[in-house]
Formats: sequence, C-alpha cells, structure tokens
Amino acid sequence: MGAQLFVVATPIGHLDDISYRAINVLKSVNIIAAEDTRTSAQLLKHFNIQTPLTACHDHNESNKITQLIQRLQNGEDMALISDAGTPLISDPGFKLVRAAQEHNIRVIPVPGACAAIAALSAVGLPSDRFSFEGFLPSKQSQRLLALHKLKDETQTMIIYEAPHRIVACLKDMAEVFGAERPVGFAREITKTFETIKKMTLGELAVFVESDHNQQKGEIVLVIGGAAEEKDLEQEKLDQLLTRLLQDLSVKAASQLAADLTGIKKKVAYQRALELTQHNEES
Repeated sequence: MGAQLFVVATPIGHLDDISYRAINVLKSVNIIAAEDTRTSAQLLKHFNIQTPLTACHDHNESNKITQLIQRLQNGEDMALISDAGTPLISDPGFKLVRAAQEHNIRVIPVPGACAAIAALSAVGLPSDRFSFEGFLPSKQSQRLLALHKLKDETQTMIIYEAPHRIVACLKDMAEVFGAERPVGFAREITKTFETIKKMTLGELAVFVESDHNQQKGEIVLVIGGAAEEKDLEQEKLDQLLTRLLQDLSVKAASQLAADLTGIKKKVAYQRALELTQHNEES
C-alpha cells in the first residue's frame, strides 16, 4: 500500500477533545503538515508526539504542494492539521488534499472537533439543513452585499467572525435580516470563558456591544433561516389570537390582530378560524 495523507482534526480548545486515533496517527506518520508549526508544536509536546513538522499555510501552500506530494509518492505517510479543529474548514489544506486526490494518493479523514458543528449542536436552531458560509467580507459594503444574497435562504447558516468585527457584523445582519431573526452565539467553545446564547439579532447586537468580553476570542454565529423567522412570526400571531379569542369573536379578534401586527385581516381571520376549530376539536 502506498503512502497516505491523513486529515486530522485537533482540539478547538479543550485538549481532552483529541481522539486516541488522532494521537496514534500523529505519532505514526513520517511528517505533519501544520498551519502554524509554533502552535502545533505545543499540542505535540503536550501529547509527547515527536513527529517532525513542516509548515503548510495560506501563504505557502501553492508553492509547497509539489514538495509535499513528492514526499507522499516516496512512501512517507503524512498528517495534515490546522491550528485548531478540522483542516479545510476555513483553514488551509484544500489545495494539498486536491493534489493528493489527483495523484491517486489515499486521503483518510480522522474526524474530531469542528467549531461550526459544535456551535450548531448547542444553540437550538434547526439542524436538518444548514450551510457553512465561513467568514464574511471584512469591508462593510461587500459584507452587506453578501448578507443580502443570503437574506432569503431558508436553511440555518453558520458564519465565523473575527472579534474586532463582531459588533459591526451583527448590526449589519440585524439591518439586512431583521432585528427579530433568531441567532445562536457561540464564543470560545470548550474554553474557559465559553459563551453560548440564543436570542434575536437585535438583542445579540446590544449584548455584545455592551460587554467587551464578548468581543474576544473565536466566534461562531448560527443564524436561523428565513423560514425560521416566519415560524416565529406565526407563533407570535397564534399567541396573540389565542389570547384575543378568549374575550372576542373571531371577527373582532382577527381585526384587532391585524391592526396590531400589520398583517392582512383576511390572513388573521383565516388563522383565527383554524385556531377556534382546533380548540373545539380538542
């Protein structure tokens, strides 16, 4: 069997999150291609892994691929790691993995921590369909353009954001998606000052801007899709109509609900009829 390229996930904070398999692979390969050798050296030292490191990051990956592929073709097993989490997920490694596939070198994933999936699992937003959008553009004009393209997406969206841009980003999201759009906020996952919240974009923008500590560290935003926002609006309408129907007729309750929410009276009337029928049946 020829040499193999292992794509190895490493902890995103808590070192105990590394797998036994990941440790064994990192110890057994001939060389480890790392995003930052200084950062990875600390991880290897902690687990007494003495495998040599070589740098493979955004600035040198294209130029280094030939050398790394040559080593693989010469029979050296190699592991690819990033500073934290799963390589290629907003981290370097794609070009190396693609080149390995093109040269018929077996690529083996060693799964583990991923900030995007960890955040999605904990914030309580729909997870049956989601998209990973990575980092938004740093310039506001380009960021607003990107957000407008995502505005009507119905699946949950996962976005990474830098701490020095988080306040501006949240304000732009609230402006484009609406302040009532639900959002999960996951900061410093698995670390000492881990913060996981779920609220609306408007509330989160205020929360983060008012607490400078929330503007530090690794941040993941999980934004509810457009359908989720509609579900919340429907839930609020149902709550209002249910309360009004306790004291008013269907016609009066739907008229008042339409006046208070701005929705069409016909829509409110139809929903009031449905709620009344449901209550009678139950």
